[in-house]
Amino acid sequence: MIKIPDQFKEKFTGLLGQEEAGKLLESLAEPSKKAYRINSLKKGAVAYPQEEAVPGIPNAYYGEVSGKDPEWTAGLVYSQDPAAMFPAQAIPVKPGDKVLDLCAAPGGKSTALAQRLQGEGLLVANEISPSRAKILRENLERWGVANAVVTNCDSFGLSARFPGFFDAILVDAPCSGEGMFRKSEDAIKYWSQENVDLCADRQREILTEAVKMLKPGGYLLYSTCTFSPEEDEEIVSWMLDEYGFKLLPIAAEKAAPGRPEWGNGDASLANCARFWPQDGVGEGQFVASLQKAAGEESFAAEAGEAFSPVRKNEDKKKKGKGKNKGNRSSLERPSKEESGYISEAIAGFNWPESLTSWPSQMLKSQDHVFVPALEPEQLKGIKVLNNGLELGILKKKRFEPSHQLAEVLGQVDQERVVDLTEDEYDHYLHGESLQVDSSLKGFVLVSCRGMIFSFGKLSGKGQLKNYYPKGLRQ
Repeated sequence: MIKIPDQFKEKFTGLLGQEEAGKLLESLAEPSKKAYRINSLKKGAVAYPQEEAVPGIPNAYYGEVSGKDPEWTAGLVYSQDPAAMFPAQAIPVKPGDKVLDLCAAPGGKSTALAQRLQGEGLLVANEISPSRAKILRENLERWGVANAVVTNCDSFGLSARFPGFFDAILVDAPCSGEGMFRKSEDAIKYWSQENVDLCADRQREILTEAVKMLKPGGYLLYSTCTFSPEEDEEIVSWMLDEYGFKLLPIAAEKAAPGRPEWGNGDASLANCARFWPQDGVGEGQFVASLQKAAGEESFAAEAGEAFSPVRKNEDKKKKGKGKNKGNRSSLERPSKEESGYISEAIAGFNWPESLTSWPSQMLKSQDHVFVPALEPEQLKGIKVLNNGLELGILKKKRFEPSHQLAEVLGQVDQERVVDLTEDEYDHYLHGESLQVDSSLKGFVLVSCRGMIFSFGKLSGKGQLKNYYPKGLRQ
């Protein structure tokens, strides 16, 4: 039985009244609800139950998934609180947009945004914590996302590099975490009104920088997993007053409307969505969808051109243009000989349509070969964990394809695949090489129940060498 702070009880009894506050407190003693989303970018059939859909979220169902199953390792499912699925669904995003997930770890919202982009445009997924940024990168890699840049930076550093750049920005802000009470003892332990106020101050700082990065007419989705008006309606009221944003309605079944009386009284605050645990969707979540006023392009007129994402059939070098043309001393195109090793190693695989021009786009940084989602010089001064698609690493007179590439190639039908039994799959996850019945030779994709999750390398005698990353082995 969790012990809710008395100050929290008093606060929400005053806000909600005795009856509704009682329902909230009772719900906090109930088990949390688990759910998962299915990755529409990937090939494969998910075996998990799909009887109870999460209302309003495509391909999302209540149920629990295992990190040991091929559905997880192949990036076909993502475990996520059902209420936390709504922010990425509520923000207007279409293929080709440039999108920023500013506080992105562990990656639930980033993976959902990547699905909506469908391999087109750009996703910048940022996380200020180095350890959490690593988890974010791993989740996007498993999801098979090739048009994302994963950064480890604060909002001030990003806004200095991306003025007026993004079509849409999602800010799932650090908060007091009241909606996490029934999932995390620490959320209860560290709760205080003082912390609520500190979080509200931090949220204003983050949003101030986010506004600088949003195009005129662009969309900003603000969300928290907390209930306090100081971090919800009051923050949105401040955005309306300070920046003249328009608050858009959110269609969300079972969500309660925002409370204008908890903010500045603006009637449009009712367009916000509040997910209370007693309403049965999931944990607590607050969601507000805002649109920046249209107007003249702000900041530098060069911003739109200088920060263009890498696109198919586009000249990537922009010869003779741009102030940063000399900042690529550590980057170069693979030599003709190296390109031969690369092509030989990954010949015979089918590619997603958005990546069919990879041979003309690849760059080399030391021995690592990648297809950038964004020109590397445009990220100068920012810690980047991953830029686009890492193809693999050049070694002495050979090339070794990356795990990310295997996950990306899982988006399309493949012929060069070894499909493992459940028992073989378990051994492969441990890092073991296998003897398999296959006439293939060289690098192959490895799957289980048709779900691709790794590369392997076959000898002519059916020996399958294990290329599943050591850091992921179980």
